[in-house]
This record gives sequence, structure tokens and C-alpha cells, in this order.
Amino acid sequence: MSAEQMQAGLGPSGPISAPMRAKSRRAIVAATIGNMLETYDFAVYGFFAIIISRLFFPAGDETVSLLLTVATFGVGFFMRPVGAIVLGSMADSKGRKFALSVTILLMALGTAMIGFAPTYASIGAWAPAIIVLARLIQGFSAGGEIGAATAFLVEHAPPGRRGFFASWQQASQACALLLGSLLGAAITGLLSQEALESWGWRIPFLLGLLIGPVGFYIRAQTEEAEEFTQAAAKLPGSPLSEALRFHKRSIATGFGITITWTVCTYFFLIYMPTYAVRQLHLPQSTTFLANAVSLVVLLVLAPVFGALSDRIGRRPLLVGPALAIVVLTYPLLALLSASPTLWSLLAFQIVFATLIAAFTGTAPAAIAEICPAEIRSTGTSIAYNLAVTIFGGFAPFIATWLIARTGNGLSPAWYVTAAVAFSAAIILALHGRPRGASESRGTPDPILTPARAGREG
Repeated sequence: MSAEQMQAGLGPSGPISAPMRAKSRRAIVAATIGNMLETYDFAVYGFFAIIISRLFFPAGDETVSLLLTVATFGVGFFMRPVGAIVLGSMADSKGRKFALSVTILLMALGTAMIGFAPTYASIGAWAPAIIVLARLIQGFSAGGEIGAATAFLVEHAPPGRRGFFASWQQASQACALLLGSLLGAAITGLLSQEALESWGWRIPFLLGLLIGPVGFYIRAQTEEAEEFTQAAAKLPGSPLSEALRFHKRSIATGFGITITWTVCTYFFLIYMPTYAVRQLHLPQSTTFLANAVSLVVLLVLAPVFGALSDRIGRRPLLVGPALAIVVLTYPLLALLSASPTLWSLLAFQIVFATLIAAFTGTAPAAIAEICPAEIRSTGTSIAYNLAVTIFGGFAPFIATWLIARTGNGLSPAWYVTAAVAFSAAIILALHGRPRGASESRGTPDPILTPARAGREG
């Protein structure tokens, strides 16, 4: 399907009606607004990790304080598989709409807890305890968000546009990261260090609360897709048992795809401002600005690559960028470290933002299409969140630990390269059917699906 067709509202089989376009737009907004809040909360915490470490985890040693802070960032990821099972199954059994409403309320609660939390100087050890609890709540809600929202997008997409529609999942993440990055740049640039540590760091969290009520209202007004309602009526057992008994290979495939998605997101787009401040000694406002530019690239290009994947298939847009990241990460990080300026940081961020856009603009549809509609949210949630928990959530901690352990500022590149190489190996090992072999309702889509559709041993 051409760009002209998309702009004119045409599908591969002809015009898309005005009511269908309006319904599709509502589905995109409803599915992505919660994902924006989730990503925004996680990103803001990462962007302000240095300040949070001083206020909530004072350990007498700056590196130890930062390690405790990024470890708490990762703690929320332990709850993601639990959220994936509970909320993912809820989305398959009670409906996407119900589950998505629950997740956005839980996200708003976690955000409020961090935004209003007293510091260590005020209440002692209770302060970090509140932060940890908030991160656990956020992790639980995030565990169910991505699977339900991606399934919702795919099921509301017109025929032949699943890649484009699902790519807005990544675009919404980029939008949230961009908002957090711009706010970070503005706040750190306008406020004194004293004001920043006193109250300024709370502003992004409190602003994030505004998304919660709006998102809940929008999601309450949406309708379930016909594909899901028909498939749910045929589900013979619980979504979880069905997914684990008959779709283990599909879950493993989604797990492999997610590794590159999550590691690159958390290292290049969330941890990078902290890395640039501590290792490259660049001003924090400068690092936020460079990060914002890379996020604009990701926001613009993710839907473009998602639409392209509808034409040429998912696999080329997953394998190619993954291999490029494997090859380029260490040498480009070395060049950046040798010449740490705003312009070199911008070039570094733009290169990887483009590669990430190609991969992650394609990945949501590829993962969602692997499982049939009746267990799509459960399967997607488990695959995605297991990979995020193991590989992505602790990426900032691993990067910080590697630098502290080795004394080598380039050591995080080893982790990124190894993780993405493993992901690429899994993708290359798949034997999908040719593009277009099946896009029928309730059955796995062909792009990366193993040759045997349906129930797997």
C-alpha cells in the first residue's frame, strides 16, 4: 500500500469508509494514550535518576546511590510478568477495554506516589520504600498494558494495515519519551540546582497525572473489535493455559523479537542522558536536547517503517536493523567518547534512533500476529514482559555496574551488542511462511509465524 493510499484513506482493496477511519483513529488514541503514560513515567524516572538518587537513596557514595536508584528502576520489572499474566489474561477473557481501563488507573496511582513522595531527609527509610512500592505498581500495570493495547490496535486495523496501526505503539512511546526529555531540558535549564532538587524534579511526575483521567475516559468510550468478540466466544479454556499449552513457540518468538526492542529503548533512549552526564561530562540540558532530537526521528519514522512492513513483510525490517546495531554500537560509542560534543552526541542518537525506528516500528505487529486473537493479549504480554524484565529493565543498572566494575566507559556496548546479537539469532532461526499467506481473523499471521499455524506442541 502506498503512502498516497494511506493519506487518501485507501486500503489495499479500495476505499476505507469515513466511519471506519473515525473508528480506527479512536482505537489508535485509546490504545496509545495509556502506553504514553506508562513510558513517560518510566522515562522521567530514568531521566532524573541522578537527582532521585541523592534525595531518596543517600548512601555516602555517589555511585552506590545511583546504583540503588537504577536498581529500583529495575525492581518494577519484576512485577511485569505478574501483570502480564493477570492483566493479559483479563484482556482476553473480560475484554481489551476493561483491562486497558484498569492499567491506566494503576499507572496514575504509581505516578502520584512518586510525585508526592517525601524525601529521605523528611521520613527516612520510608521514602525509598514508597518509591519501591510505586515502581512495583507501575510494573504490574505495565505488564498488562502492551499486550492488551497492541492486540487492540491490530484488531481494529483495516486489512493490510496492521503494521502501520501497531507501529503507533512505538510512536506513542517515542512521544512520551520526547515529552519527558523536553520537560527535563526545560526544567534543568531554567531552574537552579537548589530549586531542582527541592521541588523542580516533581513537576514532570505531577504533569503526567493529567494523562490518567483523560486516558480512562477515552478508553471507556471505545468498542471491542469484531475479531476479538468472535474469537473470545470460541476460547475453550483459560487464556493462560491455552497460551502455555499450545503456543509456546509463538511466545518464544515474541520473546526474541522483544529483546532488541527493549534493550535499545532503555539504553539509547532512556539511559543515554545519564550516561552522557556521568561519562561524557556533558551538561544535563545538552543531553536532554540531543535525546529529544533522536526521539523526534523515532516518532516520525516508526509509522513509516510500520507501513513499509505491510508491503515488504516484517522480517527484513527486523533482521537488517538488528544486525546494524550489533555492528555499529561499539565503534560509534567509542567515537562519541573520543569527541564528546553536542554535535557528536546528536549524530550518535540520530543514527540509532533511525535503526530503532525500523525495528520497533515493525515489532509490535510482528509479535501480535504470532498468536491467534483468543489468546493474543496473554501471549503478547508474556513474551514482551519476560524479555523486558530479563534484558531491558535492568539495562541501566547493568550499564552502570559494568562501568563501575571495569572502569571502562565503553563496557555497556558489550551488553547491548550481545543482547541484540542473541535477538537477531532468534529471528534468523525462524521459518515464517511467505508474506500474505494468511491474515485471516483468529489465526496467526504469517510474517514470522512458524510454518505450523494454530496449536503448537
